[in-house]
Amino acid sequence: MINKAVISTENAPAAIGTYSQAVKVNNTVYLSGQIPLDPETMTLVDDDISAEIKQVFKNLTAVCEASGGTLQDIVKLNIFLTDLGNFATVNEIMAQHFDEPYPARAAIGVKELPKGVGVEMDGIMVI
Repeated sequence: MINKAVISTENAPAAIGTYSQAVKVNNTVYLSGQIPLDPETMTLVDDDISAEIKQVFKNLTAVCEASGGTLQDIVKLNIFLTDLGNFATVNEIMAQHFDEPYPARAAIGVKELPKGVGVEMDGIMVI
């Protein structure tokens, strides 16, 4: 039998549109894309790409925790960047949040992202 639950937390930006922050199916959690929105103000972190990446990881962490897991439970991480030149920065910050074994990962260069941000991440977590 499939056990499906919608995950929602005030510690991550509210879903803007027809999606959920995450959906848990049995022991797998599908994390929606997170952009660098501050969940308290719903405004963008606009200092620089490092600040954007750090905020995205904070948002992902909040949704993981609301799902009963942690970032370390992510088995697949998708990273979307408007400038692949920022890939080294992603690696540096990601290393602060993950221990080995690292999740499978894709880094994808895209033309643009919602609200003009430079980074968005989504993932799959198994708990």
